[in-house]
Amino acid sequence: MAPAALALALGAAALHAGWNVLLARSRDVRAATTVALLVGVVSFAPLAAVSWRVEAAAIPWVVASALLELVYYFLLTAAYSRSDLSLVYPIARGVAPVLVLVGATLVGVMLGPWQALGVVLVGGGVLLVRGLVGPVDGKGVALALTIAATIAGYTLVDNEGIEHASALAYLELVLLPVAAAALIAYAVAGRLASVRAEVGWSALVAGVGSFAAYALALLALSLAPAAAVAAVRETSILVAVALGAIVLRESVSPARIVGATLVVAGVVLIATT
Repeated sequence: MAPAALALALGAAALHAGWNVLLARSRDVRAATTVALLVGVVSFAPLAAVSWRVEAAAIPWVVASALLELVYYFLLTAAYSRSDLSLVYPIARGVAPVLVLVGATLVGVMLGPWQALGVVLVGGGVLLVRGLVGPVDGKGVALALTIAATIAGYTLVDNEGIEHASALAYLELVLLPVAAAALIAYAVAGRLASVRAEVGWSALVAGVGSFAAYALALLALSLAPAAAVAAVRETSILVAVALGAIVLRESVSPARIVGATLVVAGVVLIATT
C-alpha cells in the first residue's frame, strides 16, 4: 500500500472516529447531528456541483440509500444518547462488514477460511466489548447491532448507486433529504430552538469532518485497492475507544480494549483475504 494511500486512509479513520466523538459529547445528540448534517451538505455542495454527474439509473439507489441513512440517523442518535460510544461504535462498525459478507454468501459467494476466521474474531470481539460478566447494556448492544445492519444495507446499496453518479453528487443527493427531514421534524415539533442551541464549533467541525472523512477515503481508493483501504479505515474503532476514554471519560475496561482490537483484526482479515 502506497504511503500516501495509507496516510489518507488513516486520516479518514481518525476523522470518522472524531466526528462521532464530537456528536456523542453533545448535550442534545440528535439536534447536534442535525446541525452537522446541514453543515456537511452545505459546505460540500460547491465541490459536488463541480464534479456533478447523476444518471437516471442512480435515482432508485439514491432513494433507497436516503431511507436507510434516515434510519441510521435516528438509531445512531438514540444509541449515543443512552450508551457509551466505546460500546456502540466498535459493534456497529465491526459487525457491518460481517453482515455484508454474509449477504454476499447468500448470493453464492464462497467464504474463504481466513474470512471465516475474521468472522469468528469479530464475534468474539463483540462479546468482549459488550461484557461477559456483570451488567450488560442490552439496549445499547441491540441498537448497535441494528445500526450495523443499517450500515451493511446502505453499503450494499451505495456500491450499486455510485456506479451511476459521481461520488460527491451521490452523497449530496442521499444526505440532503435526510438533513431536510430532520430539520422539518424539529420545526413541526416546535423545537428549532434545540437545533439552534447546538450550533457551535463541535457540531460544525463534526459536519465538515464527516464529509471530509468520506473525501479522504475516496482519494485513498484512487491510490490503493479497496480491500486495503477498508481494512485501514477500520482502525477508527480503536481510535473511537481511545477517545471515548480520554474525551468522554467513559469507563473502558481492558476486556473492551481487547475486544475492539479483535474486531479490527477480524475486519482486516475479511477485507484483505
